[in-house]
Amino acid sequence: MRTALHADFERIFHPRRVAIIGVSAEGMGFGSGMFLSLRSMGFSGELIPVNPKGGTFAGHTIYKSVEDLPGDIDFAIIAVAAHAVPQALEACRKKGAVGAEILSSGFGELGTPEGKALEEEIRAVAGRGIRVVGPNCFGIYCPASGLTFLPGPDLSRLSGDIGFCAQSGGMSVDLAQMGMWMGLRFSKMISFGNGVDLRDTQFLEYFELDDQTQVIAMYVEGVQSGNGFFSTLKRVAARKPVIVLKGGLSRAGARAVMSHTASLGGDRAIWESVLRQSRAVQVHDLTELAQTALAFSLLPRRNYRGVTVIGGGGALGVAACDAAEASGMDLPHFTAQRYERILANLPKPGSSAGNPIDVANPFVHPSSLHEVLLAAGEDERVSLQLMVPLLYHYKSLALQLGAASVKEITPYHELARVAREAWDSTDKPVIVVLPNPKQGLDSMDIEEMLREARQAFLACGIPVFEDVRGAFQAVAHVSRYACGHP
Repeated sequence: MRTALHADFERIFHPRRVAIIGVSAEGMGFGSGMFLSLRSMGFSGELIPVNPKGGTFAGHTIYKSVEDLPGDIDFAIIAVAAHAVPQALEACRKKGAVGAEILSSGFGELGTPEGKALEEEIRAVAGRGIRVVGPNCFGIYCPASGLTFLPGPDLSRLSGDIGFCAQSGGMSVDLAQMGMWMGLRFSKMISFGNGVDLRDTQFLEYFELDDQTQVIAMYVEGVQSGNGFFSTLKRVAARKPVIVLKGGLSRAGARAVMSHTASLGGDRAIWESVLRQSRAVQVHDLTELAQTALAFSLLPRRNYRGVTVIGGGGALGVAACDAAEASGMDLPHFTAQRYERILANLPKPGSSAGNPIDVANPFVHPSSLHEVLLAAGEDERVSLQLMVPLLYHYKSLALQLGAASVKEITPYHELARVAREAWDSTDKPVIVVLPNPKQGLDSMDIEEMLREARQAFLACGIPVFEDVRGAFQAVAHVSRYACGHP
Protein backbone atom coordinates (compact mmCIF):
# COMPACT_ATOMS: atom_id res chain seq x y z
CA MET A 1 0.00 0.00 0.00
CA ARG A 2 2.84 2.40 0.78
CA THR A 3 4.45 1.68 -2.59
CA ALA A 4 1.15 2.33 -4.38
CA LEU A 5 0.71 5.60 -2.47
CA HIS A 6 4.22 6.62 -3.47
CA ALA A 7 3.44 5.96 -7.14
CA ASP A 8 0.25 8.05 -6.88
CA PHE A 9 2.20 10.91 -5.31
CA GLU A 10 4.78 10.84 -8.08
CA ARG A 11 2.03 11.38 -10.66
CA ILE A 12 0.50 14.10 -8.49
CA PHE A 13 3.77 15.99 -8.11
CA HIS A 14 4.78 15.55 -11.77
CA PRO A 15 1.56 15.71 -13.81
CA ARG A 16 1.56 16.03 -17.60
CA ARG A 17 -2.02 17.26 -18.07
CA VAL A 18 -3.68 19.49 -15.46
CA ALA A 19 -7.30 20.65 -15.58
CA ILE A 20 -8.07 23.87 -13.72
CA ILE A 21 -11.77 24.01 -12.88
CA GLY A 22 -12.94 27.53 -12.17
CA VAL A 23 -11.00 29.62 -14.71
CA SER A 24 -13.16 32.58 -15.70
CA ALA A 25 -12.96 34.53 -18.94
CA GLU A 26 -13.76 37.63 -16.87
CA GLY A 27 -12.28 38.79 -13.58
CA MET A 28 -9.47 37.19 -11.61
CA GLY A 29 -10.59 34.38 -9.33
CA PHE A 30 -8.52 31.61 -7.77
CA GLY A 31 -8.74 29.43 -10.87
CA SER A 32 -7.56 32.15 -13.22
CA GLY A 33 -4.81 33.10 -10.75
CA MET A 34 -3.58 29.50 -10.62
CA PHE A 35 -3.52 29.28 -14.41
CA LEU A 36 -1.35 32.39 -14.69
CA SER A 37 0.87 31.38 -11.75
CA LEU A 38 1.59 27.98 -13.28
CA ARG A 39 2.37 29.57 -16.60
CA SER A 40 4.70 32.09 -14.90
CA MET A 41 6.46 29.25 -13.08
CA GLY A 42 7.16 27.57 -16.40
CA PHE A 43 5.05 24.47 -15.76
CA SER A 44 6.03 22.15 -18.58
CA GLY A 45 2.80 20.17 -18.83
CA GLU A 46 -0.51 21.03 -20.45
CA LEU A 47 -2.92 23.40 -18.66
CA ILE A 48 -6.60 23.01 -19.49
CA PRO A 49 -9.06 25.67 -18.22
CA VAL A 50 -12.65 24.67 -17.40
CA ASN A 51 -15.75 26.80 -16.70
CA PRO A 52 -19.44 26.19 -17.59
CA LYS A 53 -19.58 29.61 -19.23
CA GLY A 54 -16.81 28.75 -21.69
CA GLY A 55 -14.95 31.50 -23.54
CA THR A 56 -11.20 32.05 -23.68
CA PHE A 57 -8.52 32.97 -21.16
CA ALA A 58 -4.91 33.93 -21.83
CA GLY A 59 -5.21 32.59 -25.37
CA HIS A 60 -6.65 29.22 -24.29
CA THR A 61 -10.11 27.85 -24.96
CA ILE A 62 -12.11 27.31 -21.78
CA TYR A 63 -13.92 23.97 -21.85
CA LYS A 64 -17.45 24.02 -20.47
CA SER A 65 -17.10 20.78 -18.54
CA VAL A 66 -14.52 18.24 -17.49
CA GLU A 67 -16.41 15.67 -19.55
CA ASP A 68 -15.70 17.72 -22.71
CA LEU A 69 -11.91 17.50 -22.27
CA PRO A 70 -10.11 15.54 -24.98
CA GLY A 71 -8.31 12.59 -23.40
CA ASP A 72 -7.53 11.87 -19.76
CA ILE A 73 -5.92 14.15 -17.19
CA ASP A 74 -3.35 13.46 -14.46
CA PHE A 75 -4.24 16.12 -11.92
CA ALA A 76 -6.94 18.70 -11.25
CA ILE A 77 -7.04 22.05 -9.49
CA ILE A 78 -10.55 22.85 -8.28
CA ALA A 79 -11.53 26.43 -7.47
CA VAL A 80 -15.31 26.60 -7.60
CA ALA A 81 -18.09 27.26 -5.08
CA ALA A 82 -18.13 24.70 -2.27
CA HIS A 83 -21.44 23.13 -3.28
CA ALA A 84 -20.08 22.38 -6.78
CA VAL A 85 -16.86 20.72 -5.60
CA PRO A 86 -18.03 17.09 -5.16
CA GLN A 87 -19.49 16.95 -8.66
CA ALA A 88 -16.35 18.49 -10.19
CA LEU A 89 -14.15 16.06 -8.25
CA GLU A 90 -16.16 13.06 -9.47
CA ALA A 91 -15.86 14.26 -13.06
CA CYS A 92 -12.07 14.54 -12.65
CA ARG A 93 -11.93 11.02 -11.22
CA LYS A 94 -13.76 9.67 -14.24
CA LYS A 95 -11.29 11.50 -16.49
CA GLY A 96 -8.44 9.49 -14.99
CA ALA A 97 -7.01 12.07 -12.57
CA VAL A 98 -4.91 10.42 -9.89
CA GLY A 99 -5.31 13.44 -7.65
CA ALA A 100 -6.82 16.88 -7.16
CA GLU A 101 -6.21 19.89 -4.96
CA ILE A 102 -9.30 21.76 -3.78
CA LEU A 103 -8.60 25.43 -3.17
CA SER A 104 -12.23 26.25 -2.35
CA SER A 105 -13.28 26.96 1.26
CA GLY A 106 -16.68 26.66 2.90
CA PHE A 107 -16.44 23.18 4.40
CA GLY A 108 -15.78 21.75 7.85
CA GLU A 109 -13.89 24.86 8.97
CA LEU A 110 -17.26 26.67 9.11
CA GLY A 111 -18.53 24.27 11.75
CA THR A 112 -21.89 23.98 9.98
CA PRO A 113 -23.78 20.76 9.13
CA GLU A 114 -23.72 21.77 5.46
CA GLY A 115 -19.94 22.21 5.44
CA LYS A 116 -19.37 18.87 7.17
CA ALA A 117 -21.74 17.13 4.77
CA LEU A 118 -19.83 18.46 1.78
CA GLU A 119 -16.63 17.09 3.26
CA GLU A 120 -18.26 13.67 3.56
CA GLU A 121 -19.20 13.85 -0.12
CA ILE A 122 -15.58 14.67 -1.02
CA ARG A 123 -14.36 11.81 1.14
CA ALA A 124 -16.77 9.42 -0.62
CA VAL A 125 -15.49 10.46 -4.06
CA ALA A 126 -11.89 10.06 -2.89
CA GLY A 127 -12.74 6.57 -1.71
CA ARG A 128 -13.71 5.64 -5.25
CA GLY A 129 -10.20 6.25 -6.53
CA ILE A 130 -8.81 9.80 -6.50
CA ARG A 131 -6.45 11.36 -3.94
CA VAL A 132 -7.44 14.77 -2.59
CA VAL A 133 -5.35 17.63 -1.18
CA GLY A 134 -7.62 20.02 0.72
CA PRO A 135 -10.17 21.50 0.68
CA ASN A 136 -9.49 24.99 2.05
CA CYS A 137 -5.82 24.88 1.07
CA PHE A 138 -3.19 26.50 -1.16
CA GLY A 139 -2.21 23.22 -2.83
CA ILE A 140 1.18 21.90 -3.92
CA TYR A 141 4.54 23.48 -4.69
CA CYS A 142 7.01 21.25 -6.53
CA PRO A 143 10.00 23.14 -7.97
CA ALA A 144 11.00 20.28 -10.29
CA SER A 145 7.67 20.18 -12.14
CA GLY A 146 6.62 23.82 -11.77
CA LEU A 147 3.51 23.21 -9.67
CA THR A 148 3.05 26.15 -7.33
CA PHE A 149 0.92 27.41 -4.47
CA LEU A 150 -2.15 29.52 -5.07
CA PRO A 151 -0.45 32.95 -4.92
CA GLY A 152 3.02 31.72 -5.89
CA PRO A 153 4.05 32.73 -9.42
CA ASP A 154 7.43 33.94 -8.14
CA LEU A 155 8.68 30.94 -6.16
CA SER A 156 12.02 29.29 -6.89
CA ARG A 157 12.41 26.49 -9.44
CA LEU A 158 15.53 25.24 -7.60
CA SER A 159 14.89 21.87 -5.99
CA GLY A 160 16.42 20.75 -2.71
CA ASP A 161 16.21 18.14 0.03
CA ILE A 162 13.59 19.66 2.38
CA GLY A 163 10.02 18.36 2.30
CA PHE A 164 7.30 20.38 4.04
CA CYS A 165 3.60 19.87 4.70
CA ALA A 166 1.21 22.08 6.62
CA GLN A 167 -2.42 22.66 7.34
CA SER A 168 -1.82 26.38 6.82
CA GLY A 169 -1.58 27.78 3.30
CA GLY A 170 -0.28 31.14 4.47
CA MET A 171 2.52 29.57 6.49
CA SER A 172 3.46 27.36 3.55
CA VAL A 173 3.79 30.34 1.22
CA ASP A 174 5.70 32.33 3.86
CA LEU A 175 8.21 29.50 4.31
CA ALA A 176 8.63 29.10 0.55
CA GLN A 177 9.34 32.84 0.25
CA MET A 178 11.72 32.77 3.22
CA GLY A 179 13.52 29.85 1.68
CA MET A 180 14.54 31.86 -1.37
CA TRP A 181 16.72 34.22 0.68
CA MET A 182 17.59 31.93 3.60
CA GLY A 183 18.99 29.20 1.39
CA LEU A 184 16.26 26.60 1.97
CA ARG A 185 15.69 24.39 -1.07
CA PHE A 186 12.55 22.27 -1.13
CA SER A 187 11.75 18.93 -2.73
CA LYS A 188 8.00 19.35 -2.31
CA MET A 189 5.70 21.51 -0.18
CA ILE A 190 2.04 20.74 0.49
CA SER A 191 -0.67 22.90 2.04
CA PHE A 192 -3.46 20.42 2.79
CA GLY A 193 -5.94 22.58 4.71
CA ASN A 194 -8.83 20.55 6.14
CA GLY A 195 -7.25 17.29 4.94
CA VAL A 196 -10.37 15.25 4.25
CA ASP A 197 -8.28 12.63 2.42
CA LEU A 198 -4.50 13.14 2.34
CA ARG A 199 -3.06 14.41 5.59
CA ASP A 200 0.16 14.67 7.55
CA THR A 201 0.44 10.90 8.08
CA GLN A 202 0.33 10.13 4.36
CA PHE A 203 2.81 12.90 3.55
CA LEU A 204 5.18 11.56 6.21
CA GLU A 205 4.98 8.14 4.55
CA TYR A 206 5.71 9.66 1.16
CA PHE A 207 8.66 11.73 2.38
CA GLU A 208 10.08 8.63 4.07
CA LEU A 209 10.25 6.85 0.69
CA ASP A 210 11.23 9.89 -1.38
CA ASP A 211 14.97 9.76 -2.05
CA GLN A 212 15.08 13.48 -2.84
CA THR A 213 13.71 14.43 0.59
CA GLN A 214 16.29 14.16 3.38
CA VAL A 215 14.83 16.67 5.87
CA ILE A 216 11.12 16.77 6.74
CA ALA A 217 9.33 19.76 8.29
CA MET A 218 5.68 20.02 9.33
CA TYR A 219 3.15 22.46 10.69
CA VAL A 220 0.44 20.51 12.50
CA GLU A 221 -2.78 21.81 14.00
CA GLY A 222 -4.51 18.51 14.70
CA VAL A 223 -4.33 14.89 13.58
CA GLN A 224 -7.09 12.56 12.46
CA SER A 225 -5.74 9.40 14.05
CA GLY A 226 -3.42 9.97 16.96
CA ASN A 227 -2.07 6.41 17.09
CA GLY A 228 -1.54 6.24 13.33
CA PHE A 229 0.21 9.59 13.18
CA PHE A 230 2.51 8.99 16.13
CA SER A 231 3.53 5.48 15.07
CA THR A 232 4.32 6.78 11.57
CA LEU A 233 6.19 9.76 13.01
CA LYS A 234 8.32 7.51 15.21
CA ARG A 235 9.21 5.24 12.30
CA VAL A 236 10.03 8.06 9.88
CA ALA A 237 11.98 10.14 12.44
CA ALA A 238 14.27 7.16 13.01
CA ARG A 239 15.33 7.42 9.35
CA LYS A 240 15.13 11.15 8.59
CA PRO A 241 14.89 14.24 10.83
CA VAL A 242 11.30 15.43 11.23
CA ILE A 243 10.89 19.02 12.43
CA VAL A 244 7.44 19.69 13.92
CA LEU A 245 5.81 23.03 14.64
CA LYS A 246 2.62 22.28 16.57
CA GLY A 247 -0.05 24.98 16.51
CA GLY A 248 -2.92 25.31 18.95
CA LEU A 249 -1.21 24.28 22.20
CA SER A 250 -2.62 27.23 24.13
CA ARG A 251 -6.34 27.51 24.90
CA ALA A 252 -6.71 30.55 22.66
CA GLY A 253 -4.66 28.82 19.96
CA ALA A 254 -6.88 25.74 20.14
CA ARG A 255 -9.96 27.92 19.52
CA ALA A 256 -8.24 29.54 16.53
CA VAL A 257 -7.32 26.12 15.13
CA MET A 258 -10.96 24.99 15.24
CA SER A 259 -12.04 27.96 13.12
CA HIS A 260 -9.07 27.58 10.76
CA THR A 261 -9.12 23.91 9.71
CA ALA A 262 -11.66 22.32 12.07
CA SER A 263 -8.86 20.46 13.88
CA LEU A 264 -8.44 19.69 17.55
CA GLY A 265 -5.37 21.40 18.98
CA GLY A 266 -4.63 18.93 21.77
CA ASP A 267 -3.00 19.06 25.18
CA ARG A 268 0.44 20.66 25.35
CA ALA A 269 1.95 18.13 27.78
CA ILE A 270 0.75 15.16 25.72
CA TRP A 271 2.04 16.57 22.44
CA GLU A 272 5.42 17.52 23.84
CA SER A 273 5.82 14.10 25.45
CA VAL A 274 4.90 12.22 22.28
CA LEU A 275 7.18 14.35 20.11
CA ARG A 276 10.08 13.62 22.47
CA GLN A 277 9.34 9.89 22.47
CA SER A 278 9.13 9.80 18.67
CA ARG A 279 12.48 11.61 18.32
CA ALA A 280 10.85 14.43 16.37
CA VAL A 281 12.46 17.87 16.59
CA GLN A 282 9.96 20.25 18.15
CA VAL A 283 10.23 23.95 17.29
CA HIS A 284 8.09 26.82 18.50
CA ASP A 285 7.76 29.31 15.64
CA LEU A 286 8.32 29.61 11.91
CA THR A 287 11.74 31.25 12.23
CA GLU A 288 13.04 28.43 14.43
CA LEU A 289 11.61 25.90 11.98
CA ALA A 290 13.33 27.59 9.02
CA GLN A 291 16.69 27.93 10.77
CA THR A 292 16.55 24.34 12.01
CA ALA A 293 15.73 23.06 8.53
CA LEU A 294 18.69 25.07 7.18
CA ALA A 295 21.02 23.53 9.76
CA PHE A 296 19.86 19.99 9.00
CA SER A 297 20.16 20.62 5.27
CA LEU A 298 23.70 22.04 5.27
CA LEU A 299 25.47 20.63 8.35
CA PRO A 300 26.79 17.11 8.89
CA ARG A 301 24.74 15.31 11.54
CA ARG A 302 27.14 15.19 14.45
CA ASN A 303 27.35 15.91 18.15
CA TYR A 304 28.42 19.57 18.24
CA ARG A 305 29.81 20.16 21.68
CA GLY A 306 32.87 22.42 21.59
CA VAL A 307 32.56 25.59 19.51
CA THR A 308 34.56 28.69 18.75
CA VAL A 309 33.16 32.18 18.21
CA ILE A 310 35.07 34.66 16.05
CA GLY A 311 33.82 38.24 15.97
CA GLY A 312 34.35 41.77 17.13
CA GLY A 313 33.48 43.18 20.53
CA GLY A 314 33.60 41.84 24.07
CA ALA A 315 29.86 42.01 24.63
CA LEU A 316 29.25 39.92 21.52
CA GLY A 317 31.56 37.25 22.89
CA VAL A 318 29.82 37.24 26.27
CA ALA A 319 26.42 36.87 24.60
CA ALA A 320 27.77 34.04 22.45
CA CYS A 321 29.06 32.20 25.52
CA ASP A 322 25.66 32.50 27.20
CA ALA A 323 23.82 31.35 24.05
CA ALA A 324 26.16 28.39 23.54
CA GLU A 325 25.79 27.22 27.11
CA ALA A 326 21.99 27.55 26.94
CA SER A 327 22.07 25.23 23.90
CA GLY A 328 24.28 22.63 25.56
CA MET A 329 27.59 23.70 24.02
CA ASP A 330 30.74 25.24 25.42
CA LEU A 331 33.71 27.32 24.25
CA PRO A 332 36.92 25.46 25.23
CA HIS A 333 39.96 27.46 26.37
CA PHE A 334 42.89 27.38 23.97
CA THR A 335 46.33 26.24 25.00
CA ALA A 336 49.02 28.93 25.26
CA GLN A 337 50.60 27.75 22.01
CA ARG A 338 47.31 27.93 20.08
CA TYR A 339 46.51 31.27 21.69
CA GLU A 340 49.76 32.77 20.42
CA ARG A 341 49.27 31.29 16.96
CA ILE A 342 45.83 32.89 16.70
CA LEU A 343 46.99 36.20 18.20
CA ALA A 344 49.72 36.49 15.57
CA ASN A 345 46.99 36.89 12.92
CA LEU A 346 44.94 39.52 14.77
CA PRO A 347 45.32 43.32 14.73
CA LYS A 348 46.75 44.98 17.81
CA PRO A 349 45.98 46.46 20.24
CA GLY A 350 42.52 45.45 21.46
CA SER A 351 42.19 41.94 20.07
CA SER A 352 41.98 38.75 22.10
CA ALA A 353 42.89 35.22 21.01
CA GLY A 354 40.88 33.51 23.70
CA ASN A 355 37.63 31.76 22.97
CA PRO A 356 35.57 33.75 22.07
CA ILE A 357 38.08 35.36 19.70
CA ASP A 358 37.74 39.15 19.61
CA VAL A 359 39.21 40.45 16.35
CA ALA A 360 38.75 44.04 17.61
CA ASN A 361 38.89 45.50 14.10
CA PRO A 362 36.00 44.75 11.69
CA PHE A 363 38.34 45.23 8.70
CA VAL A 364 40.61 42.26 9.35
CA HIS A 365 41.70 40.81 6.01
CA PRO A 366 40.04 37.51 5.06
CA SER A 367 43.45 35.83 4.74
CA SER A 368 44.10 36.54 8.43
CA LEU A 369 40.69 35.19 9.40
CA HIS A 370 41.48 32.11 7.36
CA GLU A 371 44.53 31.47 9.52
CA VAL A 372 42.48 32.07 12.66
CA LEU A 373 39.83 29.57 11.52
CA LEU A 374 42.50 26.99 10.71
CA ALA A 375 44.30 27.40 14.03
CA ALA A 376 41.13 27.26 16.10
CA GLY A 377 39.57 24.47 14.04
CA GLU A 378 42.57 22.21 14.53
CA ASP A 379 41.80 22.03 18.25
CA GLU A 380 40.44 18.50 18.76
CA ARG A 381 37.89 19.79 21.29
CA VAL A 382 36.30 22.07 18.70
CA SER A 383 33.53 20.61 16.54
CA LEU A 384 32.06 23.77 14.97
CA GLN A 385 33.04 27.41 14.39
CA LEU A 386 30.77 30.45 14.40
CA MET A 387 31.93 33.58 12.60
CA VAL A 388 30.24 36.94 13.16
CA PRO A 389 31.73 39.38 10.63
CA LEU A 390 30.58 42.96 11.30
CA LEU A 391 30.27 43.85 7.64
CA TYR A 392 27.98 46.82 8.24
CA HIS A 393 31.04 48.77 9.44
CA TYR A 394 32.27 48.88 5.86
CA LYS A 395 29.72 51.65 5.21
CA SER A 396 31.81 54.02 7.34
CA LEU A 397 34.97 52.92 5.57
CA ALA A 398 33.32 53.46 2.18
CA LEU A 399 32.45 57.03 3.17
CA GLN A 400 35.98 57.69 4.41
CA LEU A 401 37.52 56.34 1.22
CA GLY A 402 35.01 57.98 -1.09
CA ALA A 403 34.06 54.60 -2.56
CA ALA A 404 31.15 54.45 -4.99
CA SER A 405 29.33 51.87 -2.86
CA VAL A 406 29.77 49.77 0.26
CA LYS A 407 29.58 46.61 -1.87
CA GLU A 408 32.64 47.76 -3.78
CA ILE A 409 34.94 47.44 -0.77
CA THR A 410 33.33 44.69 1.34
CA PRO A 411 35.22 41.41 0.85
CA TYR A 412 32.31 39.04 1.48
CA HIS A 413 33.11 36.78 -1.48
CA GLU A 414 36.62 36.21 -0.18
CA LEU A 415 35.33 35.73 3.37
CA ALA A 416 32.96 33.04 2.15
CA ARG A 417 35.77 31.34 0.23
CA VAL A 418 38.22 31.22 3.13
CA ALA A 419 35.50 30.04 5.53
CA ARG A 420 34.73 27.15 3.20
CA GLU A 421 38.42 26.34 2.81
CA ALA A 422 38.85 26.26 6.59
CA TRP A 423 35.80 23.98 6.90
CA ASP A 424 37.22 21.60 4.30
CA SER A 425 40.73 21.64 5.77
CA THR A 426 39.71 20.98 9.37
CA ASP A 427 36.43 19.10 8.79
CA LYS A 428 34.90 21.51 11.31
CA PRO A 429 31.80 23.25 9.88
CA VAL A 430 31.76 27.05 9.83
CA ILE A 431 28.47 28.89 10.33
CA VAL A 432 27.86 32.62 10.05
CA VAL A 433 25.73 35.34 11.64
CA LEU A 434 25.46 38.70 9.84
CA PRO A 435 24.19 41.35 12.28
CA ASN A 436 22.96 44.73 11.10
CA PRO A 437 22.02 47.44 13.64
CA LYS A 438 21.92 50.02 10.83
CA GLN A 439 18.42 49.57 9.44
CA GLY A 440 17.36 53.13 8.72
CA LEU A 441 16.35 54.45 5.32
CA ASP A 442 19.84 55.89 4.90
CA SER A 443 21.37 52.42 5.20
CA MET A 444 19.55 50.57 2.43
CA ASP A 445 22.90 50.00 0.70
CA ILE A 446 24.10 48.07 3.76
CA GLU A 447 21.02 45.87 3.61
CA GLU A 448 21.64 45.16 -0.06
CA MET A 449 25.28 44.31 0.61
CA LEU A 450 24.40 41.96 3.48
CA ARG A 451 21.83 40.15 1.36
CA GLU A 452 24.44 39.58 -1.32
CA ALA A 453 26.92 38.50 1.35
CA ARG A 454 24.41 35.94 2.62
CA GLN A 455 24.09 34.49 -0.88
CA ALA A 456 27.88 34.34 -1.22
CA PHE A 457 28.17 32.26 1.96
CA LEU A 458 25.24 30.04 0.99
CA ALA A 459 26.79 29.45 -2.43
CA CYS A 460 29.75 27.95 -0.55
CA GLY A 461 27.43 25.73 1.49
CA ILE A 462 27.80 27.82 4.65
CA PRO A 463 24.58 28.39 6.60
CA VAL A 464 23.80 31.96 7.66
CA PHE A 465 21.62 32.64 10.70
CA GLU A 466 19.77 35.69 11.97
CA ASP A 467 21.42 35.85 15.41
CA VAL A 468 23.82 33.92 17.60
CA ARG A 469 21.14 32.44 19.84
CA GLY A 470 19.12 31.18 16.87
CA ALA A 471 22.26 29.73 15.30
CA PHE A 472 23.20 27.72 18.38
CA GLN A 473 19.59 26.66 18.89
CA ALA A 474 19.44 25.22 15.35
CA VAL A 475 22.81 23.48 15.75
CA ALA A 476 21.67 22.00 19.06
CA HIS A 477 18.68 20.42 17.33
CA VAL A 478 21.03 18.75 14.83
CA SER A 479 23.33 17.62 17.61
CA ARG A 480 20.59 16.08 19.74
CA TYR A 481 19.13 14.27 16.74
CA ALA A 482 22.55 12.91 15.77
CA CYS A 483 23.00 11.57 19.31
CA GLY A 484 19.60 9.92 19.27
CA HIS A 485 18.13 12.25 21.88
CA PRO A 486 14.70 13.92 21.55
